[in-house]
Amino acid sequence: MENELELIANQLYEKGWCITDHFISDDFRKELLQEQQDILSHGQFRLAGIGKGDNFKVKTEIRSDKVFWMDHTSLTLLQTKYWELMSELSRAVNQRCFLGLRSFEAHFAMYPPGSFYLRHLDQFQNVKYRVVTVILYLNDEWTEEDGGALRMYLPMEEGEEKLDVYPKGGRLVAFLSGEIPHEVLTTNKERVSITGWFRDIEY
Repeated sequence: MENELELIANQLYEKGWCITDHFISDDFRKELLQEQQDILSHGQFRLAGIGKGDNFKVKTEIRSDKVFWMDHTSLTLLQTKYWELMSELSRAVNQRCFLGLRSFEAHFAMYPPGSFYLRHLDQFQNVKYRVVTVILYLNDEWTEEDGGALRMYLPMEEGEEKLDVYPKGGRLVAFLSGEIPHEVLTTNKERVSITGWFRDIEY
């Protein structure tokens, strides 16, 4: 795992993004997926919004996913295990990229069939502290026909290049929050992930 974390950190340093398949064991993925489904069945997910604080608004014409924010002060055993793994990755990224990462925040995200999230940046005026976006997909199976790709707009010397990444279970996507615009294309079936951010502020 240590070598894998260093590889992710190197790719973030060299090109600003990274895709890693089989980042966690399939058993751990299934446990996290089951926990997400349990939380969802208890009605604890909420419609996601845009903005922060007083500027927070639910705008389903922009994004139509649902989220459950994890509380770093009262994590479940499975969430704690994932948090510790993210801490290891954060240290590796800091050692390679010198980004001053100091904390982590994350939520379960669920996109129902027909939902999407239009193009955006994860770092904006009210959340300049988000430095690296880290997304882990939890779905059992996924095909291109299921839709729901993460479309990243990668900066090039002239213009940009589109890269579609499908939410295959166990796949980890990491990218610089302030530099990679992205969107979630319309999904044809329920799409589940843990979306998190390494931040340069304390809690």
